[in-house]
Amino acid sequence: MSAASRLVPVPAAAAVPAGRGSLLSKYWELDAADQRGTFNFVGYRPSYVLPIHVTSRINRQPQSPTQAAVLLPDYRPLEAKFQISLRTKVVQDAGLPGGDLWLAFTQQAMWQIWNSKDSKPFRNTDYEPEAIYVVPTPAAWRDNLPGGWRWEFTQFGLAHQSNGQSDPLSRSWNRVYLGAGFERGDWSLVTRFKHRLGERLESDNNPDLVTWRGRAEFQLNWASGPATASLLYRTTLRDGRTGALQFEWTYPVLPSQPNGLRWFVQVFHGYGETLTDYNFRQTSFGAGVTFMQF
Repeated sequence: MSAASRLVPVPAAAAVPAGRGSLLSKYWELDAADQRGTFNFVGYRPSYVLPIHVTSRINRQPQSPTQAAVLLPDYRPLEAKFQISLRTKVVQDAGLPGGDLWLAFTQQAMWQIWNSKDSKPFRNTDYEPEAIYVVPTPAAWRDNLPGGWRWEFTQFGLAHQSNGQSDPLSRSWNRVYLGAGFERGDWSLVTRFKHRLGERLESDNNPDLVTWRGRAEFQLNWASGPATASLLYRTTLRDGRTGALQFEWTYPVLPSQPNGLRWFVQVFHGYGETLTDYNFRQTSFGAGVTFMQF
């Protein structure tokens, strides 16, 4: 391309309007300036590899009200944990004004990589496909919250989660949820309220799952400069003794590439770090790297 051709201005009619600098808008492509079309695969939840993941307790006899206890191998508290999470927009500007339909998939695994005695088995793997309909908040409603907060979007979701095991270790659930995203400067808050879709008791592997894992979640995110942090709180909305807290922190491995590989630290406390452990309480710490930023 010649120097002259690079200097040709873009016609005003074809120019894309400047974005507002909203992180949630960039993430969900809410504003016209942030839209990237359909079938572009991007990150959803954090994708990471944690070579070091240590837990305070190992669930050596998983069970549920409808599944007998299973005696597991002598798994070690020190293991590796990894997660792959992707999403893509499949329909843009459908239904409500600016509404987009996304599909997502998340896989999380616990790997006993340091357990050579037992041939380094995978302790648990969870699979979670989702369909998510995201609607940007109309500009007239967006900025009317107190304290400078903005209501950026509303979302409706349908999700399935399973550990891919056969009975008596099988665990799974289907759910719908209603969520919303709010933003103020370097801070954002995403809320989700979940409703589990019913199953017949004779085929339900975990009928008490929401009693332990929760009916709602609130995630507070902070992004200022190169570092990011988030705090996730899962709650039953009825009993503060169950649910979970999860803290995550990231920082670029190379400061010149903030969207590349990042250091990643994760701390979890409560119930349901894995689907098999939905009714098992533990505290865990992991350190490694995260990749595939949105």
